[in-house]
Formats: sequence, structure tokens, C-alpha cells
Amino acid sequence: MGRGLLQFAQSIASFFLSFEVISVPRYNHSIMMRELLRELTAALDQGRDCVYCALVETRGSTPQKAGAAMLVFPDGGQFGTLGGGCVEAEVKQRALRVLGSSESRPEMLTFHLDDNYGWDDGLICGGRMAILADPVIAANGRPKSNSGDYYRRYRELIEKGRGCTEAVILGDQSPEMLAGSRFLFDPEGQLSGQSVGGVLPCIVPENLIPLHRRPQPAVRHGIAYLPILPRITLLIVGGGHVGQAVARLAANVDFDIWVLDDRAAYASRERFPLAQKLLVGDIGSRLQELRVQEITPSTFCIIVTRGHAHDEEALYHLVRSSATYVGMIGSKRKIKLIYEDLLAKGISKEELGRIHAPLGFDIGSQTVSEIAVSIVAELIACRNLGRTISAARRKVPI
Repeated sequence: MGRGLLQFAQSIASFFLSFEVISVPRYNHSIMMRELLRELTAALDQGRDCVYCALVETRGSTPQKAGAAMLVFPDGGQFGTLGGGCVEAEVKQRALRVLGSSESRPEMLTFHLDDNYGWDDGLICGGRMAILADPVIAANGRPKSNSGDYYRRYRELIEKGRGCTEAVILGDQSPEMLAGSRFLFDPEGQLSGQSVGGVLPCIVPENLIPLHRRPQPAVRHGIAYLPILPRITLLIVGGGHVGQAVARLAANVDFDIWVLDDRAAYASRERFPLAQKLLVGDIGSRLQELRVQEITPSTFCIIVTRGHAHDEEALYHLVRSSATYVGMIGSKRKIKLIYEDLLAKGISKEELGRIHAPLGFDIGSQTVSEIAVSIVAELIACRNLGRTISAARRKVPI
């Protein structure tokens, strides 16, 4: 191998090795579930039966992770995907058999991804998948299933954006805990719905992890816990061109948008038509109120004001907030000066160490639109992966 080619290969290897690795992607599937449950409830309203198929447990390498779902209709049509390939085709066949059964009970389907199951890309994953197949009967002369109300409640919780957790019993454990039984918990961990009657088994809520800890899908004591994490609120401090461009992109990828500016003309509905909340007032005072009352771990904050003083004031109030992400735009020199000022005001190096500054991925952005893309890309990574990608960022030393 020539020296130039060797250096190139080493640089590429170094780049990929510098990625922060996590074992289970913390992907955001609330968008997919919202659309799928809208389709399911529409089918119920139209008197169409279907089978709700959900991937509730995975082991090893699989094309989809727990939480993926699809609907199968009597004519063989589908909405959503479990990853394609032979397993998906067999799931559809078995789902239709479940739908045709006189009992119309949910079933658990297990697949070992060996040579018998190839995927659309021709690869053999080698893992294991457990899939719930639940027949949803609209009526049409047959006994109406009880799950219709359950799915409507599930959709209501997801539409509100505050998150929820579904607990699925993987195997028969007792008369109260049969395979395929499901329990739905609201953001506070209170039971909000169940697919079967009877008393809630104590073991189910005992192993529930609060949503504010942003848990991953997991199996505990034979119960699959499938969290839909709260939708992230993006607080944009500064209603200028960059804030406006970021808001437009972020709203399209399912962030709730809040905008704060001290000028009413900038934090306006005309400039931010997709924002859920527009805040006008002194930046320091408003952020102090928000930090105490409304900023949570489900809040991301970006500071893109029109000047150094406003940026510093905003960061002073946000650095100790409970927001999961705090980022600030600016040159290395400006960021260094602000850090020095905040250190002098008692903010610690450890506190500043969690700040994303300059925020966004280093993609050579030149225009406002490109800057917005770099910022939103990092926001998506932090939401879906649970962290940023260090190799794609520039960081100012403290």
C-alpha cells in the first residue's frame, strides 16, 4: 500500500473510531408510532379489521429494534415495517391466520434470524426477534375486540407529546399475566389503559423506569417495557435569521419549538409560524423563570442571540438548568471570553464542560441555511442517540 493511501486509510479509521459507541440506539420512534396509530384508529372508524404487529424484544443483531411496529390488513396490505425480508413476509402470513382465528387472541411470534431468513439487503443478522400479533376487530358481525379503546388511548398519549410506556407480557405467567397482555402508563407512571380486564399485577409498575430518565426499551422479569419518550422542546433564545432557520428545520423533525427574544417583532407568529410558544421579554428574567418552572430534561436550548452580552446572560442562566442540551453559537474567541467571564462569576469548569459551543456539527457551513442544518443535525443526534458525535464537532477548550 502506498504511503498516501495508507495515511488516508488511517485517517478514515481514526475518524470512525472516534465516534462515541452505544450498544442500543436511543432512536426516536414517536413519529412512526403516531402515524401508525392514526392509521389504526382510522381503520377502526371505517370498520376495517387489522393486526397490530409490534417488535417487543430483540437479542443480538436485528434489522429493527424493539418498538418498531406495522399493521397488517385482511387484503395483505400493510402500514409500517418490521425491516422487510422473509421474517416480515412470514409475520404477515401468521398475522392473517391470527386474524382469521375464532378466538382473536394476541399471539407472541418468535424468530431466530438464521439462514432461513434473509433480509432485503441479503444479509443474515443472526439475532432473535419476539413479535406481538394482536388482532384488532372493528366489528363487521364479529365480536368487537376490547383493544380498540386501548389503541385510542395510546394514540391520545402520544399525540400529547409527553410520552408514555407500554408494558407487554412476553409469556404466560399467571391468569392475570397472559402472553400478549399489555398495560399502558402515562408520563407520571399511572396506569392509563390495559388490553385485558382484571387487577394490575404489582410486578408490572414496580419495574417501570420514569420517563424523565429517558429509558431504553428493555425486558425485566418477562415483561417488555417499550417507552415512547417525551417529545423534545427546543428553546431558541434569539429570533434572528439563524433561530428562524433552525426553527423551521427542527419543527419538521418533530421538535416542539419555543422562541424567546426581547423584541416582539422578532418573536412573532409571522417569523415563527410553527412555534408552540413565543416569549417576549428581558432575556435574563424570562430564562430565570423558565429554568425554575418549565425547563426539564426534555428541553434542549440553543443560544443564537444578536450579541455577545445577550449570549453570555443566556448561558449564565441555562448552564445550571436541567436542560439535557445547551448550545451556543459563536467564534472560538467569543466563546472563550464568555467562558472566562462565567468562571469569574462562579460557574465551574465542570458545568461549562457540558455546553455545546460552538454548537452544531463541523460541516463547513457558510450560509444561514447550512448553519441551521449543522445545528439541527446535532440536535437529532443528541435526541436519537442520547449524545453527540464528538468527531463531527469543534470544541473550545475551557
